[in-house]
Amino acid sequence: MKRRTFLQTSFLGLSISWSKPFRFSLEKDNQPVFRFAVASDGHYGQPDTSYEADFSNLNKWLKGEKAKKGLDLIFINGDLFHDDPVFIPKVKSSFNQLPVPYYVTRGNHDRVNEDTWKQTWGYVPNHDFVVGDYAFVLADTSNEKGEYLCADAAWLEKTLQKHAAKKWIFVFMHIPPNKKWTDSGVDCVPVQEILEKTPNLAAVFHGHDHEIDDHKVNGGKHFFFDGHFGGNWGTTYKGYRIVEIYKDSSWSSYQCNPTLSPIINTFQVKAN
Repeated sequence: MKRRTFLQTSFLGLSISWSKPFRFSLEKDNQPVFRFAVASDGHYGQPDTSYEADFSNLNKWLKGEKAKKGLDLIFINGDLFHDDPVFIPKVKSSFNQLPVPYYVTRGNHDRVNEDTWKQTWGYVPNHDFVVGDYAFVLADTSNEKGEYLCADAAWLEKTLQKHAAKKWIFVFMHIPPNKKWTDSGVDCVPVQEILEKTPNLAAVFHGHDHEIDDHKVNGGKHFFFDGHFGGNWGTTYKGYRIVEIYKDSSWSSYQCNPTLSPIINTFQVKAN
C-alpha cells in the first residue's frame, strides 16, 4: 500500500512527521476511514491519586484501539496536570508514548502562560489544523490563573469561517460554554451563537466536568463529554471517547469504559 505523510507538527522547534497508510479505498462502506480518540482530565500530580497509573492506563487503552481498529489522532482535552507546572515534563514524556500524533488543550488546572504552552507543545493555546477533508480547532478556555473563561469569540468565528469548505469541523474546548449543563460551565452566548451558525460543525468536545460522559444538544449542534481518565472524582470509571468517520462522511461517537462495558453512549450523525 502506498504510504504518505499525512500530518506534521512541531515540538520544541523540531519538525516531526508521521506516516501511515490512508485507508479510504480499502475499507468497506460500514467501516471507519478515520478514527480519533478524546480524553481529558488526567490531573497528573494531584495528591492522593493514582496519576502515574492513570496515565499508563490511557497509553495502554489507546494502543489497544490502534491495534484493533486503527487510530489516527488523539486529543487530550485539558487538565493535563494538576496546578503545578513542575509536572509538565512527566506529562509530556507520557504523552510522547501514545501510539499516534496527539494534540492538547489548556484546562483550568494547566496553570502556565502562553509562552510556556507554546514552548512545550509547539503551538499556542488557540490552534487549528487540517487533515484531509476535516478541520480540527483547539479553543482555549482558561489562563495561567486557572480562571474559567469563554473561548475567544472573534478568533473562533474567524477560524471556523476559514474552514468553511471542509466536510466537517471538530472543535475542542475544555470548559463548556453553557452553564445549564453543569455548574462548572460558563455562559458564553456569543460562542454558542458562532457554533450554532456554522453549517459544517460536526461536534464540540469538552472535558472539565468529570461526572458527564454523554451528549448534549444546543442550537442543533452536538456537544460531547468524556468523563475523566484521572483525578479523584467523577464517573465511577475512568475512560475516553472515540469518534469514527465513515466513507460517506457520516460519523459516530461513543464513550469507552475499559473496566466494564467497553462501549456506552453511542451516537451517530448522517452525512451532510
